[in-house]
Amino acid sequence: MMRDGRELDSLLEAICDATLKISKVRNLPDTLQLIVDTARELLSANYAVLATFQNEGLTPEFVFSGIQPEQAQLIAHLPKGIGLLGELSAKQQTIRLTDLSQHPAYTGFPPGHPKMNSFLGMPVMQSGEVYGRIYLADKKDGTPFTHTDEQLLQLFASHAAVSITNALLNEESRAQRKKLRQRNRQLAALDEASMAIASELTLDKVLQQIVDAARDLADAQYAALGLPNSQGFLETFIDSGMDLEVSAHIPHLPKGLGLLGAIIKEQKTIRIPRIADDPRSVGFPEGHPPMVPFLGVPVIAGREILGNLYLANKIGASEFTKADADMVELLAAHAAVAIQNARLYEQVGRLAIVEERTRIGMDLHDGIIQSIFAVGLTLESTKLSLPENPEDADILLTHAIEGLNATIRDIRNFILDLRPHRFQGNLEQGLGRLVREFQANTMVAVSLSAEQETLSSLPASVARSLFLTTQEALANIARHARAEQVLINIEGLGKNVVLRVVDNGCGFDLAAKNYSVGHGLSNMRARAEDLDGSFTIKSSPGNGTTVELVFPIKK
Repeated sequence: MMRDGRELDSLLEAICDATLKISKVRNLPDTLQLIVDTARELLSANYAVLATFQNEGLTPEFVFSGIQPEQAQLIAHLPKGIGLLGELSAKQQTIRLTDLSQHPAYTGFPPGHPKMNSFLGMPVMQSGEVYGRIYLADKKDGTPFTHTDEQLLQLFASHAAVSITNALLNEESRAQRKKLRQRNRQLAALDEASMAIASELTLDKVLQQIVDAARDLADAQYAALGLPNSQGFLETFIDSGMDLEVSAHIPHLPKGLGLLGAIIKEQKTIRIPRIADDPRSVGFPEGHPPMVPFLGVPVIAGREILGNLYLANKIGASEFTKADADMVELLAAHAAVAIQNARLYEQVGRLAIVEERTRIGMDLHDGIIQSIFAVGLTLESTKLSLPENPEDADILLTHAIEGLNATIRDIRNFILDLRPHRFQGNLEQGLGRLVREFQANTMVAVSLSAEQETLSSLPASVARSLFLTTQEALANIARHARAEQVLINIEGLGKNVVLRVVDNGCGFDLAAKNYSVGHGLSNMRARAEDLDGSFTIKSSPGNGTTVELVFPIKK
């Protein structure tokens, strides 16, 4: 039945309205559903179907209109694309039939499928790109589809192709934005983890931070770091994500014979979807939790392999991605530096202990032991003088007592020098502790003058340097100055803060070449230079010492 001009105009207007409506939909599923619903409504069909193919040759995905959900559940299976749909896919041409059962490609309907007679189908394509196939069956008035229906559907299908293109672009854009957000999140986490790892110098803590950071970066259920011995077998093993109860029932730690050993031997990343399918896998010990996807990365510094960092069981996905591997490889590079730094720090610590023991031994031998030896000689002389010269013996005993008191003072000063305080961040409290302990150990009077407002407003780096310099100065006074009074003053002068430590002790000769050695003055000078400050010292024999540091305040 031919449509008159007014009806065609109405249909064309409806197509334009529908196209505008569809173009406003941003996601692909809603776009496809609106296309098939609109096509059925425009051509007054009982049924409409849109078949889309993600890739040519794959089973199509169908979007239905006109078939109720309960009716769809009775259909034995979805169309397989081997009948008329296959013909549409193969020839990419319009097919219009009065009775579809008469077409050579007709293969019937699966059980439960509603019966259909007339048929109109065509590809949905733009610029040679096929996005799907749309077909309609059975007009509501029982008449067959007409040539005009075919032309209208072709017009609508071309508009639909544009809408599908836009929806696909929107979905791809959303996917890219999601990937970008995920990448930015990972990079931010990597940066945070790298800074945290670099700031820690204790090896055990460094290793644990590396493992925790890797598990978080790659969204893994489990992560572990193994460090090999000289034979290549894992000697140190740090894990993350495994409950203590579970790990307690595992009879032994990994030995590095399977995939873990392969990481060390091959010195390259291993990423596999299923551990059990890899020929290098040797299985798990009894009680070990199941692990399927695997990502292992070597931790290499120069030509030395420090260990292997590996993850298992990607959360929310069946395997780890290339992006996951890239992130963990970057973390492993930072981890290698952090591990080396921590090891060097431990070595420096051991050397410092040896050096300190040597210094303590020398100080004890040259100072305190000699003083005690001198007291012993005095007591021996007293023993000899006691029967015949009681007055001389009394004088000798007085000397011995004075010598013992001096030795006690030396030991107290020595203890003060061995127990430096750590700066906790509060300069006022830290200086108070220093002064109290100094007075308790040396019996030397200390006057502390500091502006509370100045102390509380100082940057952390300046406050720490003031604390350490004061500590160093008091230690020097205790060991060398033989002072009776110490004045400590901290005040703000313009954009600077000034520290002065003044004692009335014995002083020393500034012209002596080795005056800074043993007095810690070189440490103070270096500390001032690090913060763009200045360091001055005034002293002479018999006139005490004044130490002054000036730091600029950079807020």
